[in-house]
Amino acid sequence: MTAGALLKVTVWGEGLEQEKPEAKRIYPDGIHEAIAAGLRAELGENALVRTATLEAPDHDLSGEVLEETDVLAWWGHRAHEDVDDVVVDRVVEHVLDGMGLLVLHSSHFSKPFLRLMGTRCSLRWRNDAEREIVWTVAPSHPIAEGLPPAIVIPEHEMYGEYFDVPPPDELVFISSFAGGEVFRSGCCWTRGNGRIFYFSPGHETFPVYHQPEIKRVLANGARWARRRSASVDTASSPNSPAGWFDAQ
Repeated sequence: MTAGALLKVTVWGEGLEQEKPEAKRIYPDGIHEAIAAGLRAELGENALVRTATLEAPDHDLSGEVLEETDVLAWWGHRAHEDVDDVVVDRVVEHVLDGMGLLVLHSSHFSKPFLRLMGTRCSLRWRNDAEREIVWTVAPSHPIAEGLPPAIVIPEHEMYGEYFDVPPPDELVFISSFAGGEVFRSGCCWTRGNGRIFYFSPGHETFPVYHQPEIKRVLANGARWARRRSASVDTASSPNSPAGWFDAQ
């Protein structure tokens, strides 16, 4: 990132996980806000991070917002079908035009990801609060920068193979679980002009997004997926869309 350049990130979340008492305890402001807070802490003053939710008009993903977004981080779980197809079309077109997309946890079933992959994106799962180890298998990849060889998540939902996605262009992480399963947990693709990073850890009833290593993964992913066709801003502007604010 060039000196003074601003990386503009929109973190989208359903905002429905708060209906679960355990999720509300762990993420009192919502998962989307926890992800955004981690990105602000890691990316610092070189980033602008905003959040958007399902129930906002147009899901808060208007053409104007997406035009000003370098990277869209997407967390969904319960309401994939409630996302308006018009918004899905808009997101997919922006990815093909160069906007980066971070697809998180259960968003493997999100409409934009399904469209961009062209497969069922199904997998095996169970939620027995098992230990997960996220192994770095591409240590020279930019998304792995500053990370240990293995990230230990003490308790998490198990995702296992077969993961029905096209072969990743680059595989950065593989997870193993106490039950013996493995999963391609950090996958990269290019679609059109846009970069896509799928990262599986992040169930709403476990404090995964509070782990420093996970925050680093998402920040590295945002840097790597940054919109490549957009002009580089050198400072925040009063003409930026409502909702943008400096990362402190």
